Amino acid sequence: MCGIIGYIGGRQATPLLVGGLKKLEYRGYDSAGVSVFNNGESRVVRCRGKLVGLEDKLAREPAPGTVGIGHTRWATHGRPSDENSHPHKVGPISVIHNGIIENHLALRAELASAGAQFSSETDTEIFAHLVSRELATQAQANLTSAVRAALAKVRGSYAFVVMSDKEPGTLVAAKNSSPLVVGLGEGENFVASDVTAILSETRKVIFVDEGEIVTITRDGVVITDFDGNVKVKEPKLITWSAMQAEKGGFKHFMLKEIHEQPRAVADTLTGRVDLERDDITLDGIDLDVAKIKRIVFIACGTSYHASLVGEFLVEALARIPVEVDLASEFRYRDPIIGPGDLVIAVSQSGETLDTMEAVREAKKKGATVLAISNVLESSIPRLADHAFYTHAGPEIGVASTKAFTTQLVAMAMLAIHLGRRTKALSAEKARALIGELVQLPQKMRDVVETGAQLQVLARRYGNSHGFLFLGRGSQYPIALEGALKLKEISYIHAEGYAAGEMKHGPIALIDETLPVIVLVPRGPHYEKVISNLAEVRARQGKVLAVATKGDNEIGSHADEVVLVPDTALELQPILTVLPLQLLSYYVADGKGTDVDQPRNLAKSVTVE
Repeated sequence: MCGIIGYIGGRQATPLLVGGLKKLEYRGYDSAGVSVFNNGESRVVRCRGKLVGLEDKLAREPAPGTVGIGHTRWATHGRPSDENSHPHKVGPISVIHNGIIENHLALRAELASAGAQFSSETDTEIFAHLVSRELATQAQANLTSAVRAALAKVRGSYAFVVMSDKEPGTLVAAKNSSPLVVGLGEGENFVASDVTAILSETRKVIFVDEGEIVTITRDGVVITDFDGNVKVKEPKLITWSAMQAEKGGFKHFMLKEIHEQPRAVADTLTGRVDLERDDITLDGIDLDVAKIKRIVFIACGTSYHASLVGEFLVEALARIPVEVDLASEFRYRDPIIGPGDLVIAVSQSGETLDTMEAVREAKKKGATVLAISNVLESSIPRLADHAFYTHAGPEIGVASTKAFTTQLVAMAMLAIHLGRRTKALSAEKARALIGELVQLPQKMRDVVETGAQLQVLARRYGNSHGFLFLGRGSQYPIALEGALKLKEISYIHAEGYAAGEMKHGPIALIDETLPVIVLVPRGPHYEKVISNLAEVRARQGKVLAVATKGDNEIGSHADEVVLVPDTALELQPILTVLPLQLLSYYVADGKGTDVDQPRNLAKSVTVE
């Protein structure tokens, strides 16, 4: 969601802050600002809207200095406005903040009764008042102790970075359930909400854990817990390059990332396929499969759709009972879960707050937790007992594409791994599936290079008022995902349905103006889906079928046909989703929407 960056060193801070914020634009935001210290006082420059507006303002009102903090805000408390933009300054204190202070109303009332004057509607300004008050009332206070004392009064999820005019050689950051990373340089250091913001400046980073405070100077960092106990942490070296986050000649990051999927899937498979033993290795993860009585996937959004595919795969190949839960609902119904349950938390960013809290609930009740994520050392994998990374690389577009397909591959790998250990999956079947897995990157290239056909279909149907997506079996979650993609970036209403459910309501929507996208690859559901197609056509609906190459019958049942290569039944969703991604992209691009940063959405959802 919101983006954080801070710098302290010998260079001019403002260009580094703005440059870092640009790399965080993909998260979604509605305002931006910086606070930079110079000549005894920090100067705050902020405005509603995109970063280009902030850059224009900084050109008119420069903010020189070698220490500063910057922020892009996605509105939670208070509407988007100049006044509600971060940083917030109270006395000598400048604060930026991601997350939500849950007890903000009580704190605001307490501060107001003591004479505090507020200039915004935000919960963040409250924290600036708290730190300023601690500095004023503690005789021996420094910035770190003042932040620690203020944190004791706050409940919620947050990442704070604080700067003081009275202590300009120091930045203080704190984290609870919102991502934060420190970047280490020579005579300079950084802090950010995402490693992408600082990767062009340093690859040496420390990931901040829950309940930690970091005191940052140009010469080093000191990490303590909220009680003041010093913690020693080894830096991590980030191996992917900043160039991976550039558009590479594509019009949008989303289109680039669609085309990166064959490479991303190959990277996810690398080092994990054991052809000699017809098996999949899970990076040293040692699951006691004999003790697993049930698997529960918890996830949100696109990751939830991947988990629904995972349910089909694990039950079919490993014969272990599986449930799939929306993480945002999981902990609020006092779930029956405990020892014997393997909870698989799926999150692209590894920072999704709903999923993180569901993981805490599962662990509290005694379940084992495996995290599937794309981001190394993110919060959910660190909180889990085991972590499996998808290696999709940085995904900048808000609407997920390559992170989703690599999640599907991870689900297939997990199912094969479990199936070999439960003895439900024979060596012969495993060998055939693994052989198909390693062929997927080339088959995916064949699909993503057929963009011209999807462009034509996007022009033909892109002005429709709605779409219906239908699928059966493991294609049903892909119908859900296709509808979500179209909604996210084109703002056209779309619904995904199990094809057999069409007669139970959605058929009332069908007329000659409604495009119906039907997933109909060869398999056991083929004839049933063909009968659903006939029901749509009988009501003059326009049928766009995604089918298997070599299917000579489908043309007589559909108005438009998009063909994908044949593969194993279990792996078909990885191919059938690709045309839906491309169609959504070209419809949105034709409408002129902000494809990479759709309205009201954020890449990493770090609030509930």
